[in-house]
Amino acid sequence: MTQPLTKSFKQLFYYGLIGIITNLSWYAVYLLITSFGAEPKLVMTLLYFCGATTSYLANRKWTFQHKGHWVNSTIRYVIAHIMGYTLNFLLLLIFVDYYHYPHQWVQGIAIFIVAGFLFITFKFFVFSENSNHQKVDQK
Repeated sequence: MTQPLTKSFKQLFYYGLIGIITNLSWYAVYLLITSFGAEPKLVMTLLYFCGATTSYLANRKWTFQHKGHWVNSTIRYVIAHIMGYTLNFLLLLIFVDYYHYPHQWVQGIAIFIVAGFLFITFKFFVFSENSNHQKVDQK
């Protein structure tokens, strides 16, 4: 029973490390671009997809050590990020546009909310153990 728990903590550690490096970098770019007056949701949209693309290989290889077919995991990864992006967009829409909180704070908090959602989604949907052992039809 400790083996799965240890594996999950190791995955969470690598996911966090990759996330800190990529999210701090992209958040700094977000703050820079929005400081010039760019619309926050547009900037988040562009940077979200840049961040998602750069983190795919790292999470597939190091965090979850996924050995399943890359096409299948890529499709599930895109689905997970569409949901993560939607969550991020809604947080900005609700808390910035309707409640008028500063976008810098909302986006900073949204990074952690979306990251938690994505870790669970990656672990159990995108890079799950079951997808490592998919059968290939042989003719």
